[in-house]
Amino acid sequence: MAIRFNEVSYFYEKKKKNQLVPAAIKDINLNIEEVGEFVTIVGHTGSGKSTLLQHINGLILPTKGEVLIGDVKLSNKNKKLKLKPIRKKIGFVFQFPEYQLFEETVLKDIVYGPKNFGFTDEEARKRAVAISKEFNIYDILDKSPFNISGGQMRKVAIAGILAYSPDILLLDEPTRGLDPLGAKEIMDFFKKLQRDYNKTIIMITHDMDLVYEYSTRVIVMEKGSIAFDGKKEELFKEEYKKYHLTKPTILKTIDYINSNTKYKIDYNNYNLNDLLKSLKAGDFNG
Repeated sequence: MAIRFNEVSYFYEKKKKNQLVPAAIKDINLNIEEVGEFVTIVGHTGSGKSTLLQHINGLILPTKGEVLIGDVKLSNKNKKLKLKPIRKKIGFVFQFPEYQLFEETVLKDIVYGPKNFGFTDEEARKRAVAISKEFNIYDILDKSPFNISGGQMRKVAIAGILAYSPDILLLDEPTRGLDPLGAKEIMDFFKKLQRDYNKTIIMITHDMDLVYEYSTRVIVMEKGSIAFDGKKEELFKEEYKKYHLTKPTILKTIDYINSNTKYKIDYNNYNLNDLLKSLKAGDFNG
């Protein structure tokens, strides 16, 4: 299910005199392939990241232009379009999704999503059990979602989305508030979905370490426009300085090693494990 933005702008209306404030996003042209991309959207607060993401599953509609989700057109002229089929294909993990938990048990919370999209009780339960095993929360299915740890609550909320198996996952700061171990576990699972099951992942984050380790493509937003769209390796050579982004920790480590030793390690090492493997293998000639 390819995603295309054609000259999309979005303005927030003022309550008085029907005036428009400056554009949250403006003149956006963007293509995201049907399967297998891991796209991260970065930029400073107010740059338009969340507004862009919310257009992809119809939470908001363009003021100008159109968004194509497969062969479905989202535009200001098509406000009566039924969005449920789109949202079955596109799952949205909001910031702190655990705040949306409401059922009596973890199992009931996870099956809610699949049942809402037409799966039978039996199929919804099978999906809930399968995803709970993947997320290591199978042993808490009968517990109240309000009597488990914060990290487990995050997993339960995300499991409820993954249980109906959307083709595209939209992630808004999915690791915010998690400890490093919990964040890595969740991010590794998203990467597995993208790599092994050809799911498309589109993620907003302020964490450049996550950007460099997990993404295949980076979009930088500035003042409502796309300022950069390309490979992470290209961004973090020099371009990142232009957008006042921080350099990933792994690249700072590589720079330090290259400056203080005989080694010349290239940037094709995306985390500490990659770097250690390169050093052990003697792969440090640049």
